[in-house]
Amino acid sequence: MTLKQGKNNQTYEVKSIDIELGLERRLEALGLTEGTQITVLNNDKKGSLTAKFRGTRFAMGRRIADHIEVREVAEQ
Repeated sequence: MTLKQGKNNQTYEVKSIDIELGLERRLEALGLTEGTQITVLNNDKKGSLTAKFRGTRFAMGRRIADHIEVREVAEQ
């Protein structure tokens, strides 16, 4: 599934990022790489998606979120 399909307050693990190289490098510089856990904070289906990873909140456009493949992380 893609991050764009994620539910609020659910944690996911990034499987892959398939977007143009410059944007992918920028996300990597921010710490969003394969294996990173990311929690969706607000995905109300309009506007940007807000997520938290590596202790920081980020807002990203839906086009970007649609190119980030994730898998659900089991509750601990």
